[in-house]
Order: sequence, then C-alpha cells, then structure tokens
Amino acid sequence: MLSNPSNHSRQCLYIFLAGPGQRVDVSFTSFSLRGTPPDCVHEYMDVYAEVQSSDPAELINSPFGGRYCGPIPPRRRISLYRAIALSFYTDKNSTTPDIFEGRYAFINETEYEIGQPVIGSPCSYVINFAQKRTGAIISPTYPGAYPKDMSCTYQFIGKPSQRVRIEFRDFDLFFGGPHCPFDYVRVFDGPDNTSAVIGTYCGQQRNLVLYSSEHYLFIHFSTLQRTANTQNRGFKGIFEFSESFVKLDFIRENDGMHIRGSECDQKILSKKESTGFVYSPNYPFPYIPKVVCRYFVYGMQDAQNLERVKLEFSIFEIPKGEHKDKSESNCTDGYLKVYLKGQEVADAYDKFDHELCGGELPHAVISDGPRLVMVFSSGELQGRGFKAKYTFETEYKIPGTAAPDGTCSFTYRSTSRKKGEFNSPRYPSNYPSETNCSYVFLATPNEQVTIVFDHFKVKADGANTTGGAYGASVCFEDWLEMYVLYRDGTDRFLGRYCSLTAPGPVESPRGAVGIRVVLHTDLENVASGFKARYIFETAKSVFGDCGGNFSGEDSGIVTSPNFPANYDGPGKGLASRACNWYITARIGYKILLNFDYFAIEGEPATRGCAAAVMRLWLSPDSDMPPIEMCGEKPAMEHWQYVTQGQTARISFTSADKAIGAQGFRIIWTEVQDTPVGPSSTISLLCESTYHFQCLTSGYCISERLRCDGVKNCGPLDNSDEMHCIIIVPEEDHGALIISCIAAASFLTCLLCTLCHRKRKRRHHRQLGLHRNAAHYDSTTSATGISLGSSRRHLQGGGSLSGSLHGINNGEPMHIPPAPLPPVSVPPHVCINDTLIDTDDLNDDLFMSNCERFSSGDSV
Repeated sequence: MLSNPSNHSRQCLYIFLAGPGQRVDVSFTSFSLRGTPPDCVHEYMDVYAEVQSSDPAELINSPFGGRYCGPIPPRRRISLYRAIALSFYTDKNSTTPDIFEGRYAFINETEYEIGQPVIGSPCSYVINFAQKRTGAIISPTYPGAYPKDMSCTYQFIGKPSQRVRIEFRDFDLFFGGPHCPFDYVRVFDGPDNTSAVIGTYCGQQRNLVLYSSEHYLFIHFSTLQRTANTQNRGFKGIFEFSESFVKLDFIRENDGMHIRGSECDQKILSKKESTGFVYSPNYPFPYIPKVVCRYFVYGMQDAQNLERVKLEFSIFEIPKGEHKDKSESNCTDGYLKVYLKGQEVADAYDKFDHELCGGELPHAVISDGPRLVMVFSSGELQGRGFKAKYTFETEYKIPGTAAPDGTCSFTYRSTSRKKGEFNSPRYPSNYPSETNCSYVFLATPNEQVTIVFDHFKVKADGANTTGGAYGASVCFEDWLEMYVLYRDGTDRFLGRYCSLTAPGPVESPRGAVGIRVVLHTDLENVASGFKARYIFETAKSVFGDCGGNFSGEDSGIVTSPNFPANYDGPGKGLASRACNWYITARIGYKILLNFDYFAIEGEPATRGCAAAVMRLWLSPDSDMPPIEMCGEKPAMEHWQYVTQGQTARISFTSADKAIGAQGFRIIWTEVQDTPVGPSSTISLLCESTYHFQCLTSGYCISERLRCDGVKNCGPLDNSDEMHCIIIVPEEDHGALIISCIAAASFLTCLLCTLCHRKRKRRHHRQLGLHRNAAHYDSTTSATGISLGSSRRHLQGGGSLSGSLHGINNGEPMHIPPAPLPPVSVPPHVCINDTLIDTDDLNDDLFMSNCERFSSGDSV
C-alpha cells in the first residue's frame, strides 16, 4: 500500500527495457483508477511506447502514448524500439496495490523485420522475391495499439513473370470516414507511391486480398498526430510472389480493363453500341483450377444514353461435378453465374439469374439495365472454358416487340396482345436526344386500334402559341407524328404534335390496317416524353358509334351526341366512342361550316385534347391532315371553315377517361365555288336565278335557305334572314262550320225519319178504318201521293217541276198494295218539349211540326 497522509501528489515511473534484438510487450490484467476519462485529474496512468532511451529525463522527448483512468485499461502495447515507460500519478491519501496489475514480456523483434530495412525509417522495408517468396506483413507494433504520427512503407519487388499477392487476415485501423482522411493503408499497383492506386483502406476489413498487375507492389501505412486516445491494432497479413497467378493477357488483348487489386476481375466499358468478346481465364487453353474471376460489363448510362448488354455464347465447356442431392445445384464444381441486374455487392451474389455449366451452349441473355455481371469459378475440374460475344444495345425501356437490329422500332400486333402501354424512351426519365423511334400497331382485318395518350411533354422551345402546338411550323425541334396505315402499303398523315399539346384519342378507320406513331428528337435539350395506351377492338362501321352521311342537301346541322346535354364517354369496357359525319356537295360547290357552339374538354395549348377531340377534314381526299380541336369557343368569337373541294369529314372521338361537356353544334351549307367577298365588290356570279348571294360574305346559297331561321351565309352575315315577309295564317273556321252542318243534318234526318214513321202509322190506321171500301180513286190517290211527295221534296230543297216531270212522263203508275196496319201504335210523341197523345194529333198539326223539324229547329 502506498500511504500519503499529507495528501501530497505522488508519481511512480515504470520503465521496461529490452535487450538488443528484442521488444517489450506490456498488457494490463486489471485496472481501476479513480476518475472518468477524459477527466483524469487526481489519478491516472501515462503510457510511452516509443521510448528510445532508458533515461527518465528523455521521456519528455518521447511521443506521448495516452493518459488513462477509470475502469478501462490501456490496450496491449508493443514497443516500437526497446523500451516502454509507464507513469502513474495520484494525489489521494492512500493507494492499494490492486488498482492496476499487468504483465510484461520481452519478445523477439525479427517478426517485425519484414524485409530489408529502409534507412531513416523505423518501420519501412523493401521485400524482394529473391530473399523471401512468401512471408508475413505486420504493422510496427501489432497486436499492440499502433503509434500516432507515423509513416511506414513496404515495397515488394518480384521478377517480371511474377505477380504479388497480399492477404490481410487482421485489419483494424481508426475509421475517420469513407475516404480514410486520418489513418489508412494505401496500396499502389507499382514500384512506388507514384503508381496507380489499387485502394485506400481504414477501419476494419475482412478478407482483404489484393493482387498486383505486374511484379511490383507498394504499400504505405500512415497515422496522424492527434490528441484523441486511439487504440487500434493495425494489421497483419501474408504476401506471396508467384508465377502461377492468372495471366492477364486474356483481358488486355480483348478490350477489357483489369480491375486493379484483383487476380482476374475485369471491367468492360461500352464505346456506344460497341461489341467485343469475353473469355475464361487462360483461354483457349484449359483454365486454372480454383480461380474466381468476375466480369463487370457496363453499358452507357448518362443524360443522353442508356444501354443494355446482350451476351451470346459461341463456346462453352465447364465440367459439372458429381450431383448427389436434388436440392443442390447441378453445378457443384465449376460454374458461370450471370447477374442480369448487374449486382456489384458481394452480399447479392447469391441472387443470380443464371447458373451455367456443362457442355451445352447456353442461350443468349440480355441484361435488365445498363450493367451485366458474371462470376466464373473454376472449381477443381479443368475445362476449356467459354467464349461469348457481348453487344451494347441502346436501352429504350419501351414495352413491345423490338426490332432485331436494335433500332428504336417497336411493333404491337393484335394477335399477340389486345391492349397495353407504350412510351417514349426511358419514360418517365427524359428521352435521349438525336433519336427516332417508331411504334407500329397492326390489327386483324375485323379489328381496329385505338390510341389514347395519358402524358405528353415533348420539347418545343420555339413554340409560342395559344392555339396548341401543331404542325411543322411550330414543332420543328422535337415532335411526335401519327399516321393511319392501309393494306395497300400507303399511309395517311394525321398530325404533328409537340410541347404540352397531347394528341386526341384516335381510332383507325374501317379499311385501315393500323396506326404508326413516330417520335423525333434533335441534338439539343430533352423532355420527359409521353405515355400512352393502345387497345384492339372489333371494327366499327365507317360512321363509328354515331354520325351519318349528307349528300344532295342544301344545308344541315351536325351536333354532338345528346346535344345540348353533355356528351358521354364510351360504354363500359370500351376504349373510345367515335362519331363520323361525311358531307358531300354537288360538283362545283363547296361546304361552309359555321360553328354555332363548341365546348369539348381539353385545352390545346396547356394539355391538348387527350380525353376528347374533334377532327375536321376540309379536303378528305388530299394528304392534308385534319384540324384538331378541343376547348371552348368564346361566345364573341366566330369559327367558320370552307372546304377545298366538295367533301368534308367531321370526326368526334371521346376516350374512356372523358368526363363530358356540352359538345358542339355546326351548321353546314352548300355554297357555290365562287370568289368570296361582299356582293358590292364582285359581280353576281350565282349559278342561276334561284340562288341567293350573301351580301357580306358573297357566298351563293340556295334560294330555299332564305328566311328559314338559320344563318346560312356565315356567322357575320345575316343577309339570308333579312327582309323576310312573315305571313300570319288566318284563323280557319271551316272545320267548325262543317262540324256544325253535319250535326244539324244528322238531327234533321233523325226528326224527319220520326215524322215519316208517324205519318205512316197514322195512314195505316186510316186504311184500317176503310178496309171495307171497294175501290180507291186511283187518280186521287196518285195525285195525293204526288202532292205529298212534292211537298216533301220541296221541304228537302228539291224542285217541284222535277217531281212533276217525273209523274207526267206518260208512263203508267204502279200503286203498291197498302201495307198491313202496325201491330202497335206509339201512344204519344214529344215535340218541342211537349208530350202529345197520338190520338189527338191531326195531320195539319203533325205536318206543321215536321216542317219545323225540317227547317232545322231543335227537338
């Protein structure tokens, strides 16, 4: 026990001095000093491991190895020279022997003499294969904590046919960051520190094995001066000079690049769509057993380029090992593993895409991106190895059947797939510059294809228009074009688009074989491009889902479905709904189209007509593209078009994403093909007198269109509806009069019939009273009858002379026999609302009432 009753400070110095050719090894077995690092004030231990003299006065000139207190002891120390000094300080009144304990030993320093010492450095050596072909490489004080502010070098020199291999079996340096700014080991692939760097290492490393490319290798171990207590061990490993390591000729002679530090790993870089060959080590001779080589094949990947790797084998022979367990791989000895996603992390090497071995030629493989990795392990059995051709192809990231020549050409057939997506190269990333891509959609004879764009942004720095980016005058940098393809090999141009103006949905017409989409980009600037859908469906009629044909008419009106209500989209499960109207004028006439109302969802300048669109062909028989229209026509604007010939076509298509709008109303009029202008500036050129010439527009229209309530002269010309005489139709009472006459006649006939029946009954009664009379006075009877008939005839509006002429025509008169008296006689009749007994009626009264009935009086 160290007693200090006066609380004076005490300092004890322990110096361990080894003999010549020796070093000191000190380690603590227990340590319990008062205090907590780094505040070691009242009790601490100072360590000096780089002492060059045993004189205590020289400690002040020795590098300080650290101050320690608390329960954690200093790490093991190996002296850099022959001595280690420990300085214990305390100001406590008592100190027990158990506050620290340790061991020391004097060890042989030959373990640290790696090669020929370099003069002026305590830890630098030159290692020559002539003196030592194999041996250990060790940091100056390993396994003790290495000193600060130290620089050690190790130069390995072999003969020209040799390569140098270094294997670090223990590696523990202070980690100051990924770039190792403080303590590090830097390995150079050459004779000195001006050679190419293989790598810089710090922290803890496992299985660090390095190879030189030639017969030289240079290692630099450096630590910095700092105050922090670091107690890392350093490193220990082995080295070897050998002629049996893989020769690198199979890499250098075939455009490969040896990865420095590896035995036979190589890197192959694209030279833009270049090709080359890769070989197994030592090819064409059998490969060396128990060799692992990795192949990293890199296609181009930058703002303008993106490639993929295609690998085709022409020679392949890697013997299989004995296969025992079905759960194991067939390649139990040597193998070639292919990673299509380009895994570069060792932990991912078990996730290979193909494991190849045997003698069968593998099929071609294509990477999933710009990188492809292969790992070749030779195993114990020898074989001829492999030879494969690599090809860097531009990767467009476009779904579809690519062209076999690797160009940006893709085909979509209805027989392969009924619907899908396609996009610009590398979407949603920017497409590359100086590119031309073609997309061809081919339907079967009874089908059609529909194209719908969901995203569209094609570079057009020069576009400055509010009406949409259409046509070559606006889209002259990057652009997208669409064509309708026909079975005879011809095509019909639909339009050119750029900027944010997305093409409207389009259906291939009946009789067409499909649609072609073309994307062109120039050398400058790029954009995100487009994404679209295609759908193959059963072909519709030439009119689509609605529409019609107009010919031989002077004028007409075309409206969207449901107008003035909102149009709707296609039915469930359908891609689009289309309406096609065909208008044909007579020879020598054109068609004037006046847009009375127009509202279709979309905005040509900012987003295009992706959901719904109207296309207007003013010359359907020519190669001119249609006018593409959407958005809303302001009430004060006037839209009118005149065809170039006698035909016009109007097509309205809405996609499945359409939400609906009010649509359109178009007035079309057949006009004579004459110069256009006010009638005051041109002479009357109308074809015939029944044509009317509009005063302002000068159009010649049919006379029948005047005063029909429709402006057929155009939106700014109302002359066909001027000076119209409005004839108000007179009120027609004929039907009422005829109805009244018919009712009166019916009543008159009814009453006359009643009167006649009454007289007959009365007459029959009188005949019954005179039944016993022998003869009738025929002349009197006949005259009486004639007079009665004449009376009735006059009452009926007839001619008395006519009746008499009928009596005195010289022919004998035949008097029919008198009828039998009636069984019963009506007891009374009602005349003028008065009930009269028939027995009280005389002939005069009855005839008087009948005359009143005949003259139209009511009963």
